[in-house]
Amino acid sequence: MTALSDKFGRVFSTTAFRLTAAAVVALILAAAVLTGLLFRQTNSILTEQVLAALKTEAQLLRTDALGGTTAQLVAKVTALSRPDGPGLYFLTDATGAKIAGNLNRLPPELEESPQGGVFRYKPPATAQSAAERLAVAIPVDIGGGNRLIVGRDIEEQRAFADAMKRTFLIGFGTLSLLGLIGGLAISRFTLNRIESITSTSRSIMAGDMSRRVPVDGSGGELDDLAQNLNEMLDRIEGLMSGLREVSDNIAHDLKTPINRLRNSAEAALRDSRGEAAYREGLERTIEKADDLIKTFNALLLIARLEAGPLEESLEQFDLGAVVDDVAELYMPAAEEDGFDLTVETEKGVTVMANRQLIGQAVANLIDNAIKYSRVSTANGAIRVAAGRAGDGAVISVADNGPGISAPDRKRVVKRFVRLEESRTKPGTGLGLSLVAAVARLHHGEVRLHDNHPGLKVELHLSERVVVHGQMSVRAGDAPVLVAAR
Repeated sequence: MTALSDKFGRVFSTTAFRLTAAAVVALILAAAVLTGLLFRQTNSILTEQVLAALKTEAQLLRTDALGGTTAQLVAKVTALSRPDGPGLYFLTDATGAKIAGNLNRLPPELEESPQGGVFRYKPPATAQSAAERLAVAIPVDIGGGNRLIVGRDIEEQRAFADAMKRTFLIGFGTLSLLGLIGGLAISRFTLNRIESITSTSRSIMAGDMSRRVPVDGSGGELDDLAQNLNEMLDRIEGLMSGLREVSDNIAHDLKTPINRLRNSAEAALRDSRGEAAYREGLERTIEKADDLIKTFNALLLIARLEAGPLEESLEQFDLGAVVDDVAELYMPAAEEDGFDLTVETEKGVTVMANRQLIGQAVANLIDNAIKYSRVSTANGAIRVAAGRAGDGAVISVADNGPGISAPDRKRVVKRFVRLEESRTKPGTGLGLSLVAAVARLHHGEVRLHDNHPGLKVELHLSERVVVHGQMSVRAGDAPVLVAAR
């Protein structure tokens, strides 16, 4: 019983129920005001109609009375005084005795109000136990000491007004009940959805990062909220997984070079050649330290990109020109290794982006293509392209190397992920991670495809960064190309 009362208490305390109740109360108040005005207007119209009819008839009877004899007036009133008619009449002589009419007596209400008014009477044709009826009457000035009262039965109008009151009260009660039921239903539905979100969040806080908020497919605001929360949870889960992988990979990838750095210095100290050995050892130590610094710089750059957009560093530039410049820097290295590096770019594709980061991403892709094609084949081909792709833009680098299997393509863009299990070859596994971070910064994505043979990497830029209009290039420095190998 307590649990049930607590559940209903939660429903009554929900914002949805309070808003629904407030809306129902406001609707009832508005309906009450409108009904009151309507009832008052209807009653006023009916009253005016009755009074207008009474005044017209009173004027006619006064005219007849002043132009004829008392006997003629008596005959006229007697003819009008039908027992079952709505008209009510009471004619007395100078002594106050009744001489004509269908009222048994002069109503006390009219005695107290000489100008006329509302009174109750019993129809003369009914038994004494019959219920009283409501009527309205006015006096008629006929002169000669006689007194004439002309009235109308308004019991039907009163019954109509009572029926309207009952209808309105029943309507108000029904509306209130339906509003209460609707508020409970809406609140319960909302509470169930919120409880599912709360339950999911509690499970996630307890460590189950795989839980997601249920989506019922209604397409409403709560579904939009659930989908946004799920996307946020996917992002958080990816970041947490990446953090765990980075921690593991840092422990593995940085421990080895640091140990080598220490061993190199220790070996130099033990070398019997003396100063020459020390100098050679210091040179090797500096080279290894530079590699470590490059790794940390790449990590810092990726973290910086993932922290948020760099709005102040955005500028308009020709995407094809930047890709051409970067590819031109790598042509001597490609030719030296026996690769045919070709570039195909579409001119006039203007983007609002970070010039240095786009150049950095292209440099990483070309550097990877040269490095991995070198270990697999000689006289290979590397093709770099840039141009429009629908409303957006795309940069692609394709090679004839060993490629990447489909199951590994999603994993390889994460930090420190290297498909070479022995990790003996140069590299840190940060190249594609940086490219993916640059893509996310520019509202795009990285896609990996099979090049038959080899790998084709596409850096897609969203239409949000493509300028559809005249280019206004801001002067900027040349791209800083420090490839994260």
